[in-house]
Amino acid sequence: MDDGLLIPVSALQHVLFCERQFSLIHVERMWSENRFTAEGRILHERVHAEHHESRRTVRQEFGFAIRSTTYGLIGICDLVEIQLQDRKTPVCITPVEFKRGKTKETDVDLVQLCAQAICLQEMFEMDVPCGQIYYLQEHRRKTIEIDDPLVSQTLILVERCRSLMAGEETPKAVYEPKKCNACSLFDLCGPKHFGAGGKQVSRYVQNQTRIIQTENPA
Repeated sequence: MDDGLLIPVSALQHVLFCERQFSLIHVERMWSENRFTAEGRILHERVHAEHHESRRTVRQEFGFAIRSTTYGLIGICDLVEIQLQDRKTPVCITPVEFKRGKTKETDVDLVQLCAQAICLQEMFEMDVPCGQIYYLQEHRRKTIEIDDPLVSQTLILVERCRSLMAGEETPKAVYEPKKCNACSLFDLCGPKHFGAGGKQVSRYVQNQTRIIQTENPA
């Protein structure tokens, strides 16, 4: 599959959280950081810097690159734990995702973890029946079963991502205070200004830049 059509596993939580947020990040290539995203980024950087650790029957790989050619997925697992038989033969693969917050009411974290499991299953040619999420605020791992409903939900989201990337319009903004006020893209998204239609924020920014340049020529 063309690399331009590959869907980052992290994009699945974006599209489930908000399709407009997904399009701003992955189609219009816009990004802004707030305290929450900065803390999450620092956490992942620290985890990925661990590289790997081996014990007699378990190997831990941090920052492990993953890919699925079947579903067109690509990404990085924070941690992959590989249980070994005879110190070399994998018998169980478990992806572990690290999150700065706590267990969420929605499935945004679960679909990302499921996508990782789908990639690992293809790469190692073995079942990945579960994964784990470590929530920093809860100081514990939560085991997630990778069952058929979760896999189906995840693959539907993969196709939705691909559809949005192929489209020409960014989904219109819908202002939801609880979600929007916590989003790092709030100012770029402008949910109170762009709610009438699927206007591209990047196009708006370009137009405003032209107006400023016209009014204030160099």
